[in-house]
Parts: sequence; structure tokens; C-alpha cells
Amino acid sequence: MAIRKPSKQQFDSPGLFTEEMLGEEVTPAEAPLGPLTVADSDDAIRFISFGSGSSGNCSYVGDTKGGFLIDAGVDPLKVEQSLRGAGIDMTKVRGILLTHDHGDHVRYVYSLLRNHRHLLVYCTPKVMNGLLRRHSISRRIRDYHRAIYKEFEFKIGNFVVTPFEVSHDGSDNCGFYISHGTRSMAVATDLGCITERVRHYMSRVNFIVLESNYDLEMLMTGSYPDYLKARIVANQGHLDNQVSAGFVAEIWTPILSHVFLCHLSNDNNRPEKAFAAYCEAMKKTHPELTVGDGLRENLSDLQVIVLPRFDATPLFVLR
Repeated sequence: MAIRKPSKQQFDSPGLFTEEMLGEEVTPAEAPLGPLTVADSDDAIRFISFGSGSSGNCSYVGDTKGGFLIDAGVDPLKVEQSLRGAGIDMTKVRGILLTHDHGDHVRYVYSLLRNHRHLLVYCTPKVMNGLLRRHSISRRIRDYHRAIYKEFEFKIGNFVVTPFEVSHDGSDNCGFYISHGTRSMAVATDLGCITERVRHYMSRVNFIVLESNYDLEMLMTGSYPDYLKARIVANQGHLDNQVSAGFVAEIWTPILSHVFLCHLSNDNNRPEKAFAAYCEAMKKTHPELTVGDGLRENLSDLQVIVLPRFDATPLFVLR
């Protein structure tokens, strides 16, 4: 299955900076990404999605000691209530990682920072500049900023995170490679095509969070104006079910146990269509592979879980 790629990749250059500027110790990501020794022996990664789609995106990644949020596009009250329901207090949340500056990913970032003064916001300087251009976000957000740079690791709690380039039309769009002991996860919520950096990180993880935004037939026969359809299918737009599924089928190895499908379109997709695309792609590439929907994990080789648009998921403990 052909996978669309941009004609020219663009990579962020970190330039010259100090560890103090970053707020964390940094290491070039081209160094071996081996296991990290963590304080507790449980390598499991805890994951919750509070909402996924153009109405708002936010998720939690953590361990038994605490964790962090990825994006801040969901009402803080819902985030706090969902965390509390999973036995996680906001004091255990160490920061907010931002993928890019679109409103459905950053709408509530300053509210979270203002209400929980211990939090920091981790994003590239270009993403921070995008936030500062928004009239709805206070310029005091700079006081909470910890600059991160693509292809350079930083530590947050017991996790090591490497931001990487993804192809989208926001400011300085990032995916995240997240390692915790012997377990690892890659997250790419908004992207129009599979680049080599996406392939590099997603080919080596146990758990993937990846966009499966639209069904091409639904999009093309739907009511969206032509300019919007063109934006969505562009290499800096969003990812089609077939491309998303074909890519994961191509890179799958037995170490990959869970794929979470995120950012499904409300108008141009259905959860059953995204799931069916994955089942079809996996059957074609790996005929012996069994695919489950996360309900009976012990009966399937790979779990493909569609993240709900508006609702919070249960706490997933990924081992």
C-alpha cells in the first residue's frame, strides 16, 4: 500500500542552547534509545484519553509515581474528574506537552497552568510563539514554559521523551517518542503523511497513538467545500484510515501490542470504518495475526482501540 510522503522533509534545528534554557538535561536522539532504569520496577505505562478530535484533544501518560498531559484541548474540570476517578491527583501531573498550537490542542492550557501552579508547559519555542499570538491566552504563559527541541531528549518524571517532526499545518508540529524502562510509546495526533521520522520512532515501540482521521469516500462525497477537502487530504493535513492502517501493518512486529486510533473526524469517519481498515490491512499483511478491540486482550495479538471523540477512556495499564 502506497504511503504519501512530502517531497521535502523539514527538520527543526536546535541551534545553540544551554541545559538551563531547556529546563532539563538533553541528549541527542541519534544516540541509542536503550532501556531507562526507573525508580520503581513496574515498567507499565498508564494511559487515559480525555477526548480526541477537532472538538478537543488531551491525554495522560504516567506510571505509579505520576505523569504528564499531552495537549490541553479538553475542559480542565473533565480532565481533573477523570484523573481523580482513576486514582490520580493533579499534584502527580508534572507538566503539559504540546504537539502544536491549534486551538483543539491548546484551548485550556493556560487555565490548567493557572489553576495548578506546579505545572510546566513543554513545547518548542515556535509553538510558544504561536500561543502568544492568541488573544485568548495570557502572555504570562511564558513563565511556565520549558523549551524543548525536536530530536533532543528531555526527562519528565521517570520518562524520557523525544519530540520528532510530523507533517501538519500548525506551528512546528511534534510527535513524541516516550520511553519508560523497557516499555515505549509513540504519539502522533495530527499528520497528513508518514514521514521517515514518524517511521523511525513508531517502528520501535510497544504502543502507538496514531491519527486515523477520515474515510476517503466519506470525505469526497460529503458536504465539505472543496478547499477544506483539499486541506484535509494534503500532506500537511490529516491521515486517511487506509494510509494509517497500511503503515501500521507494514511496520508491525510482535513487540507492538496496542494501537490507539485518535482524532477521528465526526463528519467523515466512523469508529467501525477505522477499525475495519486496520483489520483488513493486518489480514492482508499478516494473515495469522488476530486483531482485537481491547475488550479481551488475552485472545488477540494486537489491540486496535478507537479513542472516543468526547468521552474519557478508562485507565489503560500497558505492559
